[in-house]
Amino acid sequence: MKIAVIQPKMIGDVLITSVVFEELRLKFPEATLHYIINKNTLPVIENNPFINKVIILDPNIEKGLAGFISQLNRIRSENYDVIIDSYAKLKTAFLCKFSGAKTTLSFHKSYSQFFYTDTIIRSKNSISTATKAVEHRLQLLKPLGIDFQVIKPKIYLTAAEIEIATKNLEQNGLDLKSPIVMISALGSSESKTYPLNYMAKVIDEIALNNSIQILFNYIPNQKKEALELFKLCKKETQEKIFFDFYAKTLREFMIVASQCSALIGNEGGATNIAKALNVPTFTIFSPFILKNDWNMFENGTSNVSVHISDYNPIYLENNKNNFSEIYQLLKPELFNNSLLLFLKNNKLQ
Repeated sequence: MKIAVIQPKMIGDVLITSVVFEELRLKFPEATLHYIINKNTLPVIENNPFINKVIILDPNIEKGLAGFISQLNRIRSENYDVIIDSYAKLKTAFLCKFSGAKTTLSFHKSYSQFFYTDTIIRSKNSISTATKAVEHRLQLLKPLGIDFQVIKPKIYLTAAEIEIATKNLEQNGLDLKSPIVMISALGSSESKTYPLNYMAKVIDEIALNNSIQILFNYIPNQKKEALELFKLCKKETQEKIFFDFYAKTLREFMIVASQCSALIGNEGGATNIAKALNVPTFTIFSPFILKNDWNMFENGTSNVSVHISDYNPIYLENNKNNFSEIYQLLKPELFNNSLLLFLKNNKLQ
């Protein structure tokens, strides 16, 4: 049997969806399993022992109708028996429909029965600590006779990679015997970024521990904003921030994150990566992200999150253009006790 899973989306989605391969391997130990993803997300599933091959979709090369036909032809040439579409958009629906696969699975939508042989209605309420983000992916396997069980996303690093990372940290002046905290300094967009003046207060609180060493995580085009955040921190906090140390690639970030004592800051792909590496997380959610859908494996100790709805039951649906005003309601003082407890529980205070 030859099975493909398609998820050409963001890093966090690709990582979370990878849980299905562990279940597929248990059910079909002799099957050939392929993962169809975008090029930029490849690092999060490198060395995954349950995946036989990765099929790369590169939207920068395969553009327009000609690019789509090229992708379709590559998928058809693999002669899949089953394709699982976790992305569930029209583009991937067409890829599945004309892939030649006998069985195609995805989520139920108004048009989905035309494209897929089997569809799953997403559950409205979470049934485990994995939350709907993971649960929905695993529920896609039900038509293959696979019952739901909780599986946590995992990242597979090599000993050689970790050795290189530890040497790099030491060469940049970090002490591996003292705690290192990674700050998820900025979100993927302005609407997913906690106000910088508030975030600076959070970092100042973390820095009260004399032994703490702080790293910033951000993408290259956010350096200006990251520097602004750095300047908003107290001088004594700035002295604990290794601002010039920066992971240049996604894989390098994951390896460095694996050596951190915690990741604290904006919700996003970095949070999902930290959880997959069993690194404690304290997550600040954007007002417009449904926390209960994405606060995976939250336990009150090593994984903690905060959201404006925890403190103010403001109705967000009619305020989506006012994210800045709503963010202002989530003052650091509201969750400071939760942050302090998190730091204490994880020996960071």
